[in-house]
Amino acid sequence: MNQQAIQVNAISKQYGKGARALREVSLQVQEGELFGLIGPDGAGKTTLIRILVTLLLADRGEASVSGWDVVKDYRKIRRHVGYMPGRFSLYQDLSVLENLTFFATVFGTTIEENYDLIKDIYAQIEPFKHRRAGQLSGGMKQKLALSCALIHRPRVLLLDEPTTGVDAVSRREFWDMLKKLQQRGISILVSTPYMDEASLCDRIALIQHGTILDIDSPEAIVDQYNKPLLAVRSNRMYQLIQDLRDFEATHSAFPFGEYVHLATKYPLWPEVIEGFLVDRGHSHIEIREAEVTIEDCFMELMGKEELNENAL
Repeated sequence: MNQQAIQVNAISKQYGKGARALREVSLQVQEGELFGLIGPDGAGKTTLIRILVTLLLADRGEASVSGWDVVKDYRKIRRHVGYMPGRFSLYQDLSVLENLTFFATVFGTTIEENYDLIKDIYAQIEPFKHRRAGQLSGGMKQKLALSCALIHRPRVLLLDEPTTGVDAVSRREFWDMLKKLQQRGISILVSTPYMDEASLCDRIALIQHGTILDIDSPEAIVDQYNKPLLAVRSNRMYQLIQDLRDFEATHSAFPFGEYVHLATKYPLWPEVIEGFLVDRGHSHIEIREAEVTIEDCFMELMGKEELNENAL
């Protein structure tokens, strides 16, 4: 994988006065790579993808897809890129088959010509091919949208939060489908707000407030985390977060499911933390070592970015 499917150089985009969506964003996606753009709502993911699929113009910077410039070569990009927007954008009143036939016709091809590429995906919804798209479940809509994005056999596939709003089983199935498409040589850029999906990518870019916090493999990003990390809970979870943030050895404390992930400035015995919490009125205290996740790394990097901005 030594060629670039996507090249982004110092892209910036602002909406109106002060609403900066992207700040000097640079990244590369290699050919055949499954690349994740990871960040919460409002981080800038959709804006970047829309620039890459030629639906938006950047204010500054340059970008290319499969070697084609997103401004000069927009027609070529639209012919050779598959795009799945965040919102279901197919024709609700058309059937599954009618939607797929329409998109194939737009790109000057047929379902039969490229059926081998979509058959594993489309086979799951083909029994419902005469059902209107608006009557499909979330997971079935997802599969139809992906089939339509692939029907012209694109070189590069750009997916904007494709698993948002679908059940956990459909999410897993969707990522299995992406892995199979990658094996067929398609380069994939997928955005998601779900931190647990980061581990399914070859490399990821963590993005917040339009700024790239880090780009690397999920494993390498996790390995960079260098603070002792504990999972803590008690009978007063809301107050627990506040009290742990007052603890002198605390580096950071954030809610994490049924626990609070506590990063400390230095190693210390759990009994020290427990004693502090007992003095603050907590009981049923549980403290154990926590496995570092991408979400922990994201929160750490975001804190550093905020410190840097405040120092400017």
